Amino acid sequence: MELANGTTVQEFILLGFQVGPQGRLLLLIIFTAVYTLTLAENCIIIMTVVHDVRLARLPMYILLSNFSWLEMCYVTSTAPRMLFDLSFPGGVISFHACFLQFYVYFSLGTSEGFFLSAMALDRFLAICHPLRYPQIMSPGFCYVLVAACWIFGFLCYIVPVFLISRLSFCGSNILDHFVCDSDQLLAVACPPLGYLPLFCFIVTSSVIMVTFLFIVVSYASVVFTLAKRFKESTVFKGFSTVSSHLAVVALFYGSVAALYIGHSRESHGDNTKVMTLFYASLVPMLNPLIYCLRNNQVKKALFQLLRTKRVM
Repeated sequence: MELANGTTVQEFILLGFQVGPQGRLLLLIIFTAVYTLTLAENCIIIMTVVHDVRLARLPMYILLSNFSWLEMCYVTSTAPRMLFDLSFPGGVISFHACFLQFYVYFSLGTSEGFFLSAMALDRFLAICHPLRYPQIMSPGFCYVLVAACWIFGFLCYIVPVFLISRLSFCGSNILDHFVCDSDQLLAVACPPLGYLPLFCFIVTSSVIMVTFLFIVVSYASVVFTLAKRFKESTVFKGFSTVSSHLAVVALFYGSVAALYIGHSRESHGDNTKVMTLFYASLVPMLNPLIYCLRNNQVKKALFQLLRTKRVM
């Protein structure tokens, strides 16, 4: 926590989006609308699932409601601070608040990967092993799976966050970003960093690759199983049940790949901020729309909820 001249780092400065007053106002309006819409959409999905007794007992929708809650937490880990910095330029954030945001932001992102893997497992069992599905994917097992996604998501980054927080920071406490990020913190840390950057890269890439490969294998098995069935209606119905999941997976891992694979630690700037913004704000807003538009059961339950509210 000490600078090269011996002073102690008490805070960091987030540069955020370096635009003029009119640009900040425009971004503030846009990001406020995106944040509000994201919270509203995910809240509607949770209310829809909880209100429909039949959906609330199905593993697929137990996972979906928890995933929506995760998305609300995930966007909240960055959006309020970003909106505050746009309203009051300066971007000063305390040392402990910065690392708390860093930990929560990365942990929720990791949990999202685990939840997508759990949802892929659910679709794999439902389509590839339909007779055994009710016994394997029981509500009890589903809740254990949900708990595991949350727990392992928040365990993965304890060690990297702790090790980075023990570093000394030399010369500058300015982070060229709107969120506290491991790459930015390592960039202003005092050398030598040893194997810490490599360790952080291994942790991040391992989580991404393991969850992604699990999802790919699961859906490859689903496609192979559907390909063996010659009835077109069966194949179409099977693909319709996983299409929304595939769209969400493509958005999530596509943005992750662009952010963490396409750019090195030394490559910062507006492009990285835009990709982070898409990954942390726009994807959580698009996911509920994908599930509502592509899932007939969710749409029916939502219409039923709306009719009930009108009667009340």
